[in-house]
Amino acid sequence: MGHPLKHFLTITNHRHKVMFNCLRAGIPLRGLLHDLSKYTPTEFIPGARYFQGNRSPNEGEREEYGYSKAWIHHKGRNRHHFEYWTDYDPVTKKFSGVKMPKKFLIEMFCDRVAASKIYNKDKYTNSKPLEYFLKGKGHRQIMHPETSEEIEFLLRMLEEKGEKETFKYIRKIRRKSNVKGE
Repeated sequence: MGHPLKHFLTITNHRHKVMFNCLRAGIPLRGLLHDLSKYTPTEFIPGARYFQGNRSPNEGEREEYGYSKAWIHHKGRNRHHFEYWTDYDPVTKKFSGVKMPKKFLIEMFCDRVAASKIYNKDKYTNSKPLEYFLKGKGHRQIMHPETSEEIEFLLRMLEEKGEKETFKYIRKIRRKSNVKGE
């Protein structure tokens, strides 16, 4: 089945980094609930089978089948992914992005920072999450434009001012937005 123990350790380490980031951002409950679906058989088994250690196992599953069942399951249950926030637009008659609520946008930031640290290991810098975001920006037409602007702003702040200042800013906007500390 691949690498079940390595996959388990990776997703658990990632969850702990996200939990820590969410605590720093003032949304501890989001951290506790983060990515629990990764431990379900639908996500865990393909994750262990396609484990590589330097990128998402969903990429390996996509390469074999042309899509990832684990990712389809994951994005449909985890509101910190912008792909969750899509709906049919009755005006354009197409699927389009819906603006993410602030607490899930903040959790998305926490997730991206943690994932960058996991996959880049000792090569991690505060610019890595922004680089990853920008690499996919032209292909993500389904992300709501305001959500895209907000996450890019936070990632640029991280690159320029570091984690301490960025999390301080996030706590401030969370309070101003009246986002509950969840």
